[in-house]
Amino acid sequence: MYQPTVETRNRKLMHPNTLALWELRIGELRVYYDVEEEPEPVVYVNAVGVKERNIVRIAGEIYDL
Repeated sequence: MYQPTVETRNRKLMHPNTLALWELRIGELRVYYDVEEEPEPVVYVNAVGVKERNIVRIAGEIYDL
C-alpha cells in the first residue's frame, strides 16, 4: 500500500500482459496488481500466485509471465 508504483528489489513494473502491470515478490508468493492514481489512489490486487523456479501457478493453472 505504501508507494505501490515505486520499483524496488521486490516490486517491479512488468512487461505488458493481461494479468497486471505490477508484481510484488514475497518469498515464493507473487502478488500481481494494478494501481489507479486518480481521483484517489487505489490498489487492485488481481492475482496471487506461487513461483516454483520459472513457473507461476495461480489457482492451480500455470502462467507464462
